[in-house]
This record gives sequence, C-alpha cells and structure tokens, in this order.
Amino acid sequence: MAGGGAIAAASNRRKNLAGPSGWAGLLANARVFAIAIFASLGGFPLILRRYDIVQGVFSGVLGMYSFDQRMASVVDNTGKKGWFVAILELGAWFGVLCTGYLADRFSRKYTIVGAVIVFCIGVIVQTAAFHPSSIYGGRFVTGLGVGSLSMAVPLYNAELAPPEVRGSLVALQQLAITFGIMVSFWIDYGTNYIGGTTTGQSESAWRIPLALQLVPAVILGVGTLFMPFSPRWLVNNGRDDEALQVLSRARRAAPNSDLVQIEFLEIKAQYLFEKETAALKYPDLQDGSWKSDFKLGLYDYISLLRYRPLLYRVAVGTLTMFFQQWTGVNAILYYAPTIFHDLGLTGSTNSLLATGVVGIAMFLATIPAVIWVDQAGRKPVLISGAFLMAACHFIVAILSGLYEDSWPAHRAAGWAACALVWIFAMGFGYSWGPCAWIVVAEIWPLSVRGKGMSIAASSNWMNNFIVGQVTPTMISNIRFGTFIFFGAFSFLGGLFIMFFVPETKGLTLEEMDEIFGSVGLVAGEQQRLEEIERRIGLDAYNDPDPNRAVSEKRDSDLIEKA
Repeated sequence: MAGGGAIAAASNRRKNLAGPSGWAGLLANARVFAIAIFASLGGFPLILRRYDIVQGVFSGVLGMYSFDQRMASVVDNTGKKGWFVAILELGAWFGVLCTGYLADRFSRKYTIVGAVIVFCIGVIVQTAAFHPSSIYGGRFVTGLGVGSLSMAVPLYNAELAPPEVRGSLVALQQLAITFGIMVSFWIDYGTNYIGGTTTGQSESAWRIPLALQLVPAVILGVGTLFMPFSPRWLVNNGRDDEALQVLSRARRAAPNSDLVQIEFLEIKAQYLFEKETAALKYPDLQDGSWKSDFKLGLYDYISLLRYRPLLYRVAVGTLTMFFQQWTGVNAILYYAPTIFHDLGLTGSTNSLLATGVVGIAMFLATIPAVIWVDQAGRKPVLISGAFLMAACHFIVAILSGLYEDSWPAHRAAGWAACALVWIFAMGFGYSWGPCAWIVVAEIWPLSVRGKGMSIAASSNWMNNFIVGQVTPTMISNIRFGTFIFFGAFSFLGGLFIMFFVPETKGLTLEEMDEIFGSVGLVAGEQQRLEEIERRIGLDAYNDPDPNRAVSEKRDSDLIEKA
C-alpha cells in the first residue's frame, strides 16, 4: 500500500520471510504449484488444453477436405469463413463480461465449474454438426465458456499465489495454451489421413479433434470441485477462518506463523478499508439485500471509469490486451495453413507440418517465461518480445513483397519467411502470451478485481474477434501488407509498455496501490487506513530488526525439513 503505515513495515517483514522466485520458488510452494497446474492444464498434462485448444484445432479443421465438403457454403466464402472462426471470440467477449459479476458473487472456483459445463455443451454441438448453423451456434456457446475460463483461471491462480511466484503461476495458463495448440496441430495432422486427404476422407478427421476437447474439460470441471476457494474471495465474503486455513495449507506454514498472519492481515486490511469506504459512500445500500448488492456492483463498474487511479488500471489492462491481439498472433494461429501455403509451402501436408512447428516453437519458448518471469520482471519481457515480433513481421513482409509471385523459384526465401514466423511464435510465447495475462490479473484492488479483470479480458476477446474477422480479407487484399500492419502494432505495443505500464513483480496484490495510486488514499483517508491496520493488529509486525525475520525464516525451513 502507499504511505508509511503499518502495512508497509509488515510488507517488508513478509518479504524477508518469503521464499525464492523461479523454479526454486515453485518447488517451495509445491501445493499452490500443483493446484495452478491443474487449473491451467485441466488436470492431466498429456491431455489437450481444456479450452484454448479450440483455436489450434479449428485452424487445422478448416483445411480438411471433408470439412470443406460438409461446410462448403461457408469455407469457400472469405467473409463467412472469417465469421466461422471469429464467432467463438464474440461469445468469449460476452462470456468474460458476465464472469466479473459471477466470479465475485459465486466464487472463482464455481465460476470455473460453470464455464466448463457451458464449454462442453458448445463442443458437443460442434462435434455433432451437419450444417454451418450448428458450427456457428456451437462455437458461440463454446466461446462463452472459453471467455469465462480465460478470466477465472488466471484470477484464481493470482489470488492463491504468493507474490514471489505469482507471475510463474499465472504464466502456467499460457504454457497450457501453447501445449494445447502444439498438440492440436499434430492431432489435426494425424486425423487428416482418416480415409485419405481428399475424396473419401472420413468426417471423423475433423469430428475427433473437436470431440477430444471434452476429455480435459470434464477432468477440470470435476477436479475443480476439490480445489480450495480463493483466500481473497473468502475474506471478501466474511469467511476469515476458511481463508486463514487456505493460506496456511497453501504456504505450508502454521496459521499463526508470521508469514501467514501478515498476508492474511494485509488482505483483511484492504477488505475492511474498501468495505468502510463503500459504507461511507453508499450508506443506504448496506442492508445485504440482492437489490443493494446489485447496485453496489454496478457502482463498482462505474468507479472503474470515474476515479483516475482505477481508470489508469482500466487503461493498462484493456490496452495491454489490445496490443496482445494486434501483434497478429491469432492471425498466425487461425490461418497458419493458409499463410504457409502463401509463403510457398504447397500441399496440405506441408502447411500442416509447418504449422505444427509453430506450436512447438511457441510451447518451448513459454517454458522460460514460467521459470524466470518473477526474476526478470514483466516490462523487460514484454518490451523485448514486442520488438522481436515487429522485426519478424517486417522482414516477412519484405520477403513476401519481393517473392510472393515466384515462391517456387525462391525456395530459400520461402523457408526463411517460415523460419521468421516460427521465431515470431517464440517471441510471443515467452512474452506477450504469458505476461499480458499476468499484468491484467494482478493490478486490481480486491473490491473490483473480478469486474476490472472482466473488462480487461473482454478487450482481449473483442480484439481477438476483430482479428479473426478481418484476417482472411487482409490476406486476400493487402497480402504482405498484413505483416506490415501487425508489425506496426507490435512495435507500438512495446512503446506502450515502456512508457505507460509500471513494473509489478514482487508486489502483493494489496501493494498495487503503491504504484497505481488508490482512490482511498486521497482526501485524508490515509489516516483511516492506518487506523484499520492498527485495529486488526498489523502494526504488531513492524519489526525494527529485519535480520530477525530472515533468522526466523531459516529456523522455520530447518524445522520443516526435519
């Protein structure tokens, strides 16, 4: 928190007690690490990614002969083909906007379960489709679940994670996404041969990849029922004892240990401050009725736009997601076979193979981000990734402009362009893929965290929708100009992070006000916050001897090992 109150001194003490970051930190927080892996991977790391796999699956499905024959009225029309892909993102946009309220009202945990159910319904409709209308409807419903999960999972992981490994745990979501994309392309490649690749190809070639998405989704939905609630959601709903127990188990420390107590009291102080602030602003809405709670939720959304410090966070969240999508990554993923064909790799087998390398490159590049993002910081990773992706786009545009009409005579240039697309995928995999979601999951105050993140995530899906809609037309009409266009936005994204986004590594979710400012820390309310800190006993951890905290942490580790 901003200011020099008890919470600042307690935070310093907690940092001394905290463990390492990186791989050592993940192992030291094994319980939370395991929970985050399950939430992100759907419970079984060798199964397809629970929902984002649909992006990889569908790009391969679009190029299959039997799918083209069944859905020819759409696949053969560039405009309709764009809607075929983009309708999922439109559903995700609507789903994520609804999730802000649902996550705050019914918990992050049950929101994940509900989203899985919706997702499964959409997948079943798509798998059983015989007409384009069923694909449209199924993908929209699937999108509702995708959008909800895309927000609820990183929010859940961020709220359960200790600050020193929060980035790594949230980044697991992107690692899972890239794993699913990688596997999906190779499943498409394998099922593409069921009955042959042209006449006689079985419809199982595209129905099987779609249906396989149900397996990890069901595992995730059932497994989530056995996972703990978010401790911050529990505090926000008056369930302090449960929150303390969740923190204790997650940190592998006794409930009365300094590490657990400080973190719990930091959360509690933030909650009480925001609750008392709401009571002062809206005294007539404190009766606990559904109508009053709904109005308070509506005012929370309004506060995101009325107050400068919250509006700043809205701008950071929505623009970060805007630039993530306009790097062109989903244009590459959705239409990879088409792009590689245009770059000179003729034949469905060659383009699918090249596309599969995109998935491998992106997955491998995401692993270092999971391990080192809490040490390197968010800003250096995002800036370097943006400039690398921009360079790849511009060089591919140059090669395409020179040789797009004569690729067969310039095979080396074609393979060079393909290699740059793979490097682009690696650049996204280690930077904007994981780090954009880390930033938007951690910048919000507790009282509006679900609602704030829903707005930021809705920016992701609306821009994802637009990219999916316009990319086929761009590829057809402006050709290599498509790469120049996305390269320019990649470069602008790097500048945006460089000049407008603060570094958030190592801070607790309650300390974000220190770098973003807080609506509560103006007009003399700092004194009221400090009074709350003293009232709940947080000032008891204002230890003038920082070495004692380090000694206690060492003693605690020795006792645990013994």
